[in-house]
Amino acid sequence: PQNRQIMLPDLLLCLSFGYAAALKPTCLSAQFRRPGDYIIGGLFPFAVDTVNLTARSEPTVVVCERVFLEGLTWALAMKFAVDQVNNSTSLLPGVTLGYDIFDNCFEPLAALQPSLLFLTRKGTTGIGVLCNYTDYQPRVTAVIGPHKSDLCLVTAKLFSFFLIPQVSYGASGEKLSNTELYPSFYRTVSSDKNLVEAVVLLLNKFGWNWIATIGSDDEYGRGAKGLFLSIAENHSICVAFEGLIPTDLTDPTAKNQLEDTIKSINKTKVNVIVLFAFGLPAQALLEYSIRMGLSKKVWIGTEAWLLSDVIASIPNIQSIGTVLGFIMQVGTVPGFQEYVTDLFTSVQQEKFCQESREFNHLMDYDTLDTHCKQCDHVSLHDMPSTLSLSQIQPVYVAVYSVAYALHRALGCTHQACPRASIRAWQLLHFMNTLPFEVNGRSFRFDQSHSTNTGYKLIFWSWKNSTLTYVPIGDYEESLYMNKSQIQFHTADQKCFRHCKPGQFRQIKGFHFCCYDCTDCPENTFWSSKDSSTCTPCPEHQWSPVQSTRCYDRSERYLFWDEPLTVALLTLMSITVSLTGLTAVLFVKNLETPLVQASGGKLNLFALFTLMLLCLSCCLYIGKPSNHLCMIQQIVYALCLNGCFSTFFIKSLEIILVTEFPRCAPTFLHWVTQRRAWLLVALCLLTETLFCLCYLRLGPDYLVADYKSLPTEVLLVCNTKSWFAFALLHGYNGCVAFVCFLCTFMVQTSGKKYNVARGITFAILIYFIIWIFFIAIFATLKTVLRSVTQIGTILTTSVGILGAYYIPKCYIILLKPDLNTVDYFQNSVKEEPEEDS
Repeated sequence: PQNRQIMLPDLLLCLSFGYAAALKPTCLSAQFRRPGDYIIGGLFPFAVDTVNLTARSEPTVVVCERVFLEGLTWALAMKFAVDQVNNSTSLLPGVTLGYDIFDNCFEPLAALQPSLLFLTRKGTTGIGVLCNYTDYQPRVTAVIGPHKSDLCLVTAKLFSFFLIPQVSYGASGEKLSNTELYPSFYRTVSSDKNLVEAVVLLLNKFGWNWIATIGSDDEYGRGAKGLFLSIAENHSICVAFEGLIPTDLTDPTAKNQLEDTIKSINKTKVNVIVLFAFGLPAQALLEYSIRMGLSKKVWIGTEAWLLSDVIASIPNIQSIGTVLGFIMQVGTVPGFQEYVTDLFTSVQQEKFCQESREFNHLMDYDTLDTHCKQCDHVSLHDMPSTLSLSQIQPVYVAVYSVAYALHRALGCTHQACPRASIRAWQLLHFMNTLPFEVNGRSFRFDQSHSTNTGYKLIFWSWKNSTLTYVPIGDYEESLYMNKSQIQFHTADQKCFRHCKPGQFRQIKGFHFCCYDCTDCPENTFWSSKDSSTCTPCPEHQWSPVQSTRCYDRSERYLFWDEPLTVALLTLMSITVSLTGLTAVLFVKNLETPLVQASGGKLNLFALFTLMLLCLSCCLYIGKPSNHLCMIQQIVYALCLNGCFSTFFIKSLEIILVTEFPRCAPTFLHWVTQRRAWLLVALCLLTETLFCLCYLRLGPDYLVADYKSLPTEVLLVCNTKSWFAFALLHGYNGCVAFVCFLCTFMVQTSGKKYNVARGITFAILIYFIIWIFFIAIFATLKTVLRSVTQIGTILTTSVGILGAYYIPKCYIILLKPDLNTVDYFQNSVKEEPEEDS
């Protein structure tokens, strides 16, 4: 075992020298661009903590605030590898590799801008739009990076279109194994699928089949967790809880999400937790588990958080239990620490810095300046723990994979490379087929363009508050493990527990003992002990969640004593009273010119039918029946037709007098005096025939609705035939439309009395109400259906009263001087003269 606190003696010497040299700004930021015959692009996270992206209102460069030393170390590893290739006398003799390394901030937006620059035509800042890109020469020959899968999913689509080789040193997402979508994407790490298979084998070795799995809410966490669930299911492993932890810890909901996760783990009573997450989300989860007193568990982790110094330094971290996990099998990179030491010494020297700036100017320095400006204030003293990172070798190998592909594409020998024009896409064939050797170890990209270097199984061992990573096994195609080296803090989990009454066992996996206790949903009940299903209630009964019995449904309709009904009945009484008072007033003034001009005794009949229409509201209140449903629409249609038939007669009289004065003497007697009653009877008889058709085709009928309300049965009248409904009410609509056509064009001066105006507005109100009524009535299936019909009746009645009868009452009571024969005759006779 290697203690994490022991450092190499030569490194300590380097640190002291670097600390002394870093008292003033350096030119380290100028070390990430070099010209060459072939340029390799680099995408590395020099910094983290992007400035608030939601406040970004212009497409400017994304800025990061804090230096990320691990990313800086990875970038230096690429620079080291390129310098080694250039110094080699056999790999690319006579050919110089250049590099152009940019910051991606762990942010897709920041990675896109340098990616687009890499795609520009060599020597320009524009991307050519061509039909064929075979001869297109982009600025770079290959790209190294980025580190995370979510960034690679964005950039790989761009580079795959141009078939530019992209080699990631850390993206392990399984989605990137799809070589059809990402044909030019490679990686010098294993896919998450290999890691997940190793974790599943570890669980099977111990017989743990009742576990929880948690992932960070990013591409890595979601992808690895999803793979684990699919593979674990095939290995008889029961996942009692699965969850995601937020990656944006500044989000106000992150705290609640973490607390809910810990509570859910406690509720499932698992003793084994598999955690797929990067450092910060994993740190947050572990801190909350300690703070909330989560009992000791077996934590199975991955390299994304297992080797984090920050997590290891969490107060009381030893109390979380046993920690096991897999890290990549990687070797060391000889000479890298010495190289970094020499570089930090050189960047203090003005002559070296001047040369570096001159190299930068050769590469269009002003094109895109998103290099590591903060790096000028980093010293060797700041980087002791990052120089031995396991991610250094994957970066180193990524550069060599491109160099070897270029070696074969150019047809190099050990003495020289021929001068030839090589396109980026031509490297892919050589990267796919041949192995390459780095520091005596052979590497090859498999069918998914990954390098499976295997994993090492480690165990966290604490002694006197000192953490040691103890290797206890390894995995390539099979798992080897030395169990005797593990000191467990928890006992193995027994997969057995009882469910509460009203819960059923939802079996998970292939073992009956592995299940979730799930509440029986609404309208089902738990019928027997240890049942694995819930029994549905009969249709006439209901039950709440987690119930052991069913209850009878109560009936629901529009009750007489509920507040809404009382309010509607009050409004109906007011409308009936108003209609009655209007009728009394018209009887007393029956022989006056105004009442006679408005229709005379026909008005009394119209007001009587209007009063019956209002009273028909009572048919919609109380418990409905088939007979009651049948007569509701008939009573409404007949009463309304009685009122409209009087309007129809008056409208015909008006149009004869105003529009056809020559024909008026011939036909006027058919719409006045006693013959007018024949037309009223004819209208009602026609409506009665439509009522019979309605009864024949399909009247409304009573429906017991058990689905609309959770605990009640809704008794509602349902429309059987919309065609019959349209016939019944469509006739009234046609009569109303004729009345409207006959009256809306009649014009008088504002000082003249106009009998047509009242009919026009009354009919207009009726049409507006019915437009809303049809839209609501066709979709409602609750007690509000009855309320809608009552509201339609009352608003129609009030609209007719207000538009036609109330203005006449106003004249009779308050303007008696207008209710004279002389005034009326002038109002009727002078208007046609003015029109002519």
